[in-house]
Amino acid sequence: MRGLVLGGTSSGVGKTVATLALLRAVENTGHAVQPAKAGPDFIDPSHHAVVADQPSRTLDAWLEGTDGLRRNYHRGDGDLCVVEGVMGLYDGDGSSTAMVAEALDLPVVLVVDAKAGMESVAATALGFREYAARANRDIDVAGVIAQRAHGGRHADGIREALPDELTYFGRIPPTPDLEIPDRHLGLEMGDESPVDDDALAAAAEHLRVAELLDVAREPPEPDSEGGAPADPTDARIAVADDAAFCFRYPATLERLRDRAEVVTFAPTAGDDLPDCDGVYLPGGYPELHVDALADGPALATIGERASEGMPVLGECGGLMTLAESLTTADGESGEMAGVLPADIEMRDRYQALDHVEMRATAGTLTADPGECLRGHEFHYSEASVGRDARFAFEMERGDGIDGERDGLTEYRTLGTYTHVHAESGAFDRFLDRV
Repeated sequence: MRGLVLGGTSSGVGKTVATLALLRAVENTGHAVQPAKAGPDFIDPSHHAVVADQPSRTLDAWLEGTDGLRRNYHRGDGDLCVVEGVMGLYDGDGSSTAMVAEALDLPVVLVVDAKAGMESVAATALGFREYAARANRDIDVAGVIAQRAHGGRHADGIREALPDELTYFGRIPPTPDLEIPDRHLGLEMGDESPVDDDALAAAAEHLRVAELLDVAREPPEPDSEGGAPADPTDARIAVADDAAFCFRYPATLERLRDRAEVVTFAPTAGDDLPDCDGVYLPGGYPELHVDALADGPALATIGERASEGMPVLGECGGLMTLAESLTTADGESGEMAGVLPADIEMRDRYQALDHVEMRATAGTLTADPGECLRGHEFHYSEASVGRDARFAFEMERGDGIDGERDGLTEYRTLGTYTHVHAESGAFDRFLDRV
């Protein structure tokens, strides 16, 4: 599967809309397209999935390592993989768009905001290309998609100003119908606010798919076979899957399904916990569904089963719902599962945002003693933990729950603010414990 990367000059330049338009444009030519996202984001991939009608691959050098990143890429399916970058091309401490492009040896198509520029668009793109050479980075900036560019003289001026080493790959016209609403954790999810289909189809017509397919290339294979799942188990894992629990990587479900039977349930819709041997509660937006979670049967059942020793793993939003209570920024409060000795309160600004690394201080659901897991944290909530709270991890990098530790544990339940990827081995450990 050949691929290319859409990198931006900065955050907010319109990479997501450009990616969605390109996904549609490739599909219109009869080619199968595989979306992907550089970095640990869950929200942009949800928009990819709506347009491409298949999950978007998460490509993050920090979470997966170079070999894991390549393995994850090659599990995709299509004629062309379109990778949306994160932030600006070279920005990101743990994993940047440039690092992903280097690891996969894919060309970069630079998305430049052309709303108030013409020849300067060419100068900007050339600067990004020349910077790679000056910084001894193996980054191939192949050309430009002009975001918010009009046709006629505006588009002609951009194209004519580009030097020979940069290709003009088309433009995204300025229109409010291509805007995606946002909220405190970023853009709204794809199933909540999909981009207007007609506007997306119109934008797709201005992209030069043939030229983009020409520059795309196939990444190298991974150097090792690591990350292959262990033998199947006879375990049955219940995975929460609804608007409150929607932050999960496709590779995680793939790994669980490789080794176990997976059954999903929707706590906010009134589903009770199905018959299972273990539970995985992904992150999401529990703060937007406090009443439904508190009034439904699932959390109470999880609390009962957890106290009986059933393994339960919660990440971020999952941690929040395993706590005693959850209070929104507006002061609305509801009882949660009551498994972990903590009360959660939402704040008006984010409390942590970073790639993280944590070391297990004892054997736990996702790690052996002394083992380090890399992950990502991004949350607006704060946990007030009990004096007798027990933690499974010390933070080597990042904040975790209290600035030094993560992984509240009780019975055989583990709750972390950290999201980890299947390539970390954490979910294989979880299945082994189950």
